[in-house]
Amino acid sequence: MRQIHNLVPGTPEWIAFRAEHDGASEAAAMLGLSRNTKRSELLHMKKVGTVKEFSDFVQKRILDKGHEVEALTRPLVVKEIKEELYPVTLSDGRQSASCDGLTMDEETGWENKQWNEEYAQMVRAGQMPEEHMPQVQQGLKVSGANRWIFSISDGTPERFVWMEVLPDPAWFARIDAGWDQFAKDLASYTPAAINERPQADVIEALPALVIHAKGEISSSNLKEYKEALTGRLREIRAIQLVNDQDFANARESAKMLRESIQKAQLAKEAMLAQTATVGEAATMIEAMCEDMRKTALQLEKDVEREDRAKKDNMILAAKGKMAEHVQDLEAEITPIRLTVSAPVFADAIKGKRNFASMQDAVDTMLANAKIAADAEATELRAKIAWYTKAAVGNGALFPDLHQVIRKPSDDFQRVINERLAAQKQREDEAAAKVKADAEIERIERHAAAGRSLSSVDELTVCLNLAEGWEVAADAFPGHAARVQQAKTEAISNVRSLLEKAKEKAAAAPIQAAAPAPAPSPTGTLSKAFVELLPTGGPREAMTGGPAPITRNQALKVKAPADLKLGVINERLAPLTITAEGMEQLGFKYVVGQRGAKLYHQEDWDAILDAAISHLQKARDLVAA
Repeated sequence: MRQIHNLVPGTPEWIAFRAEHDGASEAAAMLGLSRNTKRSELLHMKKVGTVKEFSDFVQKRILDKGHEVEALTRPLVVKEIKEELYPVTLSDGRQSASCDGLTMDEETGWENKQWNEEYAQMVRAGQMPEEHMPQVQQGLKVSGANRWIFSISDGTPERFVWMEVLPDPAWFARIDAGWDQFAKDLASYTPAAINERPQADVIEALPALVIHAKGEISSSNLKEYKEALTGRLREIRAIQLVNDQDFANARESAKMLRESIQKAQLAKEAMLAQTATVGEAATMIEAMCEDMRKTALQLEKDVEREDRAKKDNMILAAKGKMAEHVQDLEAEITPIRLTVSAPVFADAIKGKRNFASMQDAVDTMLANAKIAADAEATELRAKIAWYTKAAVGNGALFPDLHQVIRKPSDDFQRVINERLAAQKQREDEAAAKVKADAEIERIERHAAAGRSLSSVDELTVCLNLAEGWEVAADAFPGHAARVQQAKTEAISNVRSLLEKAKEKAAAAPIQAAAPAPAPSPTGTLSKAFVELLPTGGPREAMTGGPAPITRNQALKVKAPADLKLGVINERLAPLTITAEGMEQLGFKYVVGQRGAKLYHQEDWDAILDAAISHLQKARDLVAA
């Protein structure tokens, strides 16, 4: 939650506050973008954490950078934006920002830097210097402002440039990830002294070699020189190349030996110019020069070898840490692998003059690489979590998941959903085919049974089955041929039964005392199949007379019962009827939810006809 702190820059309270927060002015150093402060320096200062050391750090890096210039520039900025600016210190959790200025409505912030011609040219071109972008973006993030004014000035109108910077979510995410990685590195950081580039110790030169000769050597300090050289070479050869100081001393010693060789050669030439009979001295000088040359050469080789070894070890250690970090992340997203590029740590140490600066550059590159890997892993974890829930049981549909998951989140989810939808359609079609096959098998089974039908009641069943096949043909067009074949066979059976019925009907007049025919089954016959019956006796025998077939009678299958007994009584009001009464009229109920007595809506006309018929019979009975 954002807070405003009433602090005065430079006071002990302000220093203590900054020591406990991740300040915007430190963000560039944290990301390795600062020209003035190395990431390792910031780690060291944060780890040590004493107010005194922090105060010295702030005084050196921040306060001395120009509060006076800031005060002179403020009116220039106010004139441009036409709003007053007030210095304020803000925090949002651990992140903080000490703003050079913020408007009263907190919509606009301001940050000023001292004049720099290179950066001034960039600002004139509308390009924000990358070194200062982290501070401005963290200021925007912590304050919640809509824009930030970034200016470069020496306090005069002639050297004053400014530009407007808007919030950038990508920078917000980069800053958050950077501080998270910094906190991890800080937890494992071991403080070490941070020194400037080491200077070689003062390497004492050898005494000057003096030889006077005239026909023969009259005087010299050759023996004393040799003794001094022997002692010095013993000291130089004992140098162990461990730290930057050792390397500096070794390089300086090799340089001194090379210079001593030249001086000795000059002394020899001066001696030879005085006489030609000084072979012993010349030989001694040659031997000493060769000894110095070999020692210098070996020292230079040792320096070069150890220098290369330390750089290699530095690079290998960083590679190992990066590989371990990636391995830990990939264990969380298996079987997906990260695609983050491996850092080229060799590039980080190019141009660096000492091991401390090399190590800082390598550590900064490693931290940024970890941040990039964490960002990719976070995105992949979110995608995997969504995929695992959405595609449960359908993993076989995604053999290329390691490729598809690289797509943007919206595209990734679209691909997954499309494949799942296609699979469901295939499953539904397969289920429909199974259902269709079962229905056709049932129809064909009834068709086979229909061949043996011989009675009028059985004829009704056959006709209804035939109409069922028509419905099946509409529902399952893929089986149209089989349905048509079954239908043709059923109609053939119907015609055969009709012929038998015709013969039976022709014999009916002779049997005068024959009982009346059984109730007609036309209530279950469709009109289409009744029309197949020939006119005359067979149709009357089958239908109970020439009465037309009603719409309800033509339906093959009734709709589900949904007409409640209570609704029937509402329609008949003020008359009422019970379930027993309905059964006497020829209508049985179907038990619904909670024991409700339900009837078929399509039987309503028939119910009214039956009720009217019953009332008519009652009237006739009273009249009689």
